[in-house]
Amino acid sequence: MLAKLAALLEPSRLAHAHCDLPCGVYDPAQARIEAESVQKIQTKYQDAENQKKPSESADDFRARCLLIKEDRADLVKHHLWVLWTDYFKPEHLEAHPQLHDLFWRATKAAGDAKKSQDPAQGQGLLDLIKEIDGVFWETKK
Repeated sequence: MLAKLAALLEPSRLAHAHCDLPCGVYDPAQARIEAESVQKIQTKYQDAENQKKPSESADDFRARCLLIKEDRADLVKHHLWVLWTDYFKPEHLEAHPQLHDLFWRATKAAGDAKKSQDPAQGQGLLDLIKEIDGVFWETKK
């Protein structure tokens, strides 16, 4: 009885992909979009007096900026780690030996974004994601 059930549940065809799901699922754009939000919030934080609502204080506006920026920075880290752990494979690392260091620096920069209100820091994060994006699309050729 158990053998019959196992036979019924066994797939009729097996598919193989170099990533967890067929291509098109992973994309560094998700990390980039969140990093752009981080940098924009860092910029708005610097100009709180002109960015705040008329009914709120600059301190309240800055506090909101910090909360949102920290959430977005965590999302950057999440999307980078999904790419690193689920998409990139040993053959990618062989072809692009800088990947490990690049991801380490990018995720550290995302963590640093939680502590920084400097838009230049956010730009550095975007620059690292752009490098990852270049390698990602190179692996798609």
